[in-house]
Amino acid sequence: MIVAPSVLSADFSILGEEIRAIDEAGADWIHLDVMDGQFVPNITFGPPVIKKLRKCTEKPFDVHLMITDPDRYIQDFADAGSDWITVHYEAATHLHRTVSLIHDLGKKAGVSLNPHTPASVLEEILPFVDLVLVMSVNPGFGGQKFIESSLKKVSKICDMAKTLRPDLIIEVDGGVTDSNVQMLADAGCNAVVAGSYVFNSPSYSDAVASLKV
Repeated sequence: MIVAPSVLSADFSILGEEIRAIDEAGADWIHLDVMDGQFVPNITFGPPVIKKLRKCTEKPFDVHLMITDPDRYIQDFADAGSDWITVHYEAATHLHRTVSLIHDLGKKAGVSLNPHTPASVLEEILPFVDLVLVMSVNPGFGGQKFIESSLKKVSKICDMAKTLRPDLIIEVDGGVTDSNVQMLADAGCNAVVAGSYVFNSPSYSDAVASLKV
């Protein structure tokens, strides 16, 4: 299991130190939630912050764009040091073009689905993406409760990927803890985002280790 702690739940007053800490704790990726206050009801940070944070770790930056019209900023996020760039199916008007742009910039491309969006919408785009991010909470805020129906969605995507994209990374974000990570793995998930669970833990290393099923 790839473990990508979300810095949304970190202490922003010492964000660089927090990233170094989860790196040392065994995180595989660093998950960066970008919110614009339009697509989701919250605002976080943009490319300049990511560029500054890039020097804090060599771990891959897993950048989740929860923004409208993401094409406007793909170049900026690529230049800032993103390794994986994920856009929302619900926010990209011409999704294939967006995915192609991410690849043209030498980055891995992901597509995210909100809880209400069915897995079936991925059929045409799945052969072209490297990652699917299943939101198991409604995006915008950390600390929400895991939506159980997400397990069925992960299973459906896993079945689709067997023929359309066998090497697909299926990532889940929202309410992930040690109590549900094995169920996610059994459903076909191979990467998890964990914010509150890791950053609210007394030991980042213990929290990260408990997710590596």
